[in-house]
Amino acid sequence: MAWPPPADIALTVRQMYAADEYAVSHGVDGETLMENAGGGAADAILSRYAPQPVMVLCGPGNNGGDGFVIARHLRAAGWPVRLALMGDPARLRGDAATMARRWEGEIEALTGGCLGEAALVVDALFGAGLSRPLEGVPAELAEASRGRTVVAVDVPSGVRGDDGGHDGPVFRADLTTTFFTLKPGHLLAPGRFLCGHVEVIDIGTPLSALDEIAPECFRNVPPLWRGALPRLTPEGHKYARGHALVSGGGVTASGAARMAAEGALRAGAGLVTCAVPPSAAIVYAAHLTAVMLTSVADADAWRELLADDRRNAVLIGPGHGVDQRTRDIVLAALDAGKRTVLDADAITVFQDDPAALFAAIAGPCVLTPHSGEFGRLFEGGADKLTVTRDAARRSGAVVVHKGPDTVIAAPDGRTAINDNAPPTLATAGAGDVLAGIVLGLLAQGMPAFEAACAAVWMHGEVGRIVGPGLIAEDLAPALPVVLKALLET
Repeated sequence: MAWPPPADIALTVRQMYAADEYAVSHGVDGETLMENAGGGAADAILSRYAPQPVMVLCGPGNNGGDGFVIARHLRAAGWPVRLALMGDPARLRGDAATMARRWEGEIEALTGGCLGEAALVVDALFGAGLSRPLEGVPAELAEASRGRTVVAVDVPSGVRGDDGGHDGPVFRADLTTTFFTLKPGHLLAPGRFLCGHVEVIDIGTPLSALDEIAPECFRNVPPLWRGALPRLTPEGHKYARGHALVSGGGVTASGAARMAAEGALRAGAGLVTCAVPPSAAIVYAAHLTAVMLTSVADADAWRELLADDRRNAVLIGPGHGVDQRTRDIVLAALDAGKRTVLDADAITVFQDDPAALFAAIAGPCVLTPHSGEFGRLFEGGADKLTVTRDAARRSGAVVVHKGPDTVIAAPDGRTAINDNAPPTLATAGAGDVLAGIVLGLLAQGMPAFEAACAAVWMHGEVGRIVGPGLIAEDLAPALPVVLKALLET
């Protein structure tokens, strides 16, 4: 099927309710959806684990209904299964009540000690719709389940489906089975780290539901942007691949700009030049080979450099310094209409006047802040997905909100959540290389949102390939391996 497949879409809880309603209105009744959900979850358990004593914890709603189906299927497969329900079975309604009647085993009361000797716990208590902290017996069971294998239905109880957050005790799952599509909470921290392996199960929801819902949030995977990746042609030449400029800082922080420049060159830019203060030029010259070098004394000299239309993309920020020179160069690059990447100091320098930066952004621009830098320009308070999307709309730039769950947002509302970054990328200079990769893709004409998404994913994939012991200097040299695989697929 064409992109995007449901398994790479992240629908909010409200959108998922709409998808269920759409399915019912188009001939797929709720009983069928629940039977498919529970049966699919049971199949995921059977394919992954050996038979063992199971306790299925069922809540009072549809999540609990899924639990009754799971228990029935596991028992039919010969597993020793017990089931405990929160509340009175007589108060179950709708499809959940139907599935409870089909369960032929005992329905135990949900108590803090009900797990007994169970080695595997199925958490079918609440799912993604819970908006309050776990308390009472469910909170006790979240703690009692530690050390046992936990399979969560939809999301681990206590985790919010829309943002992955929680406000109290939570179940920590080894496997989470969810239905039709992902939810943002499966991808955003800390939910991402509480879900274990996430398996998306087809329950029969018509794909045409996605046309009605028009999703804007995706998992950041190559099909989202691979078609826009720059490709070499036999008649091509280096000038057709863009000339990227990296504005360098002083002597003591020259490594940041140099690593960014190599990232841009490895990403495919035809030419890359470091434009640096005259006082630092000799230091840069001692370390650069394929990357070119020019001295730029002030903003006027920068404007002269930018007047050449062949120099089509600019990166400012890594190791640059928080000063008037940085501010002037940023505004000069934006005024010249260049494709621009702003990182680190080029973001921080506008912390007292973010409106001036936003007013100057007119063409393709990518901001790459970590959480601290993000807070210097934008308001927090909401979840990471929401604040990043709002930041992109407010600034007019594509915003790459970095972290273990990097969120990339475009001004038009499209968002992607990255989930392939290994913890080894938490090292000095890794962000500079990422900014350089974005620059290299922009210089070749890749659209800003796609370039940012591709750079973030490639950065994570390189980190995975290099593995433990990674330092920032390892990233750019390993990039051709990732690009080769992408372009040959």
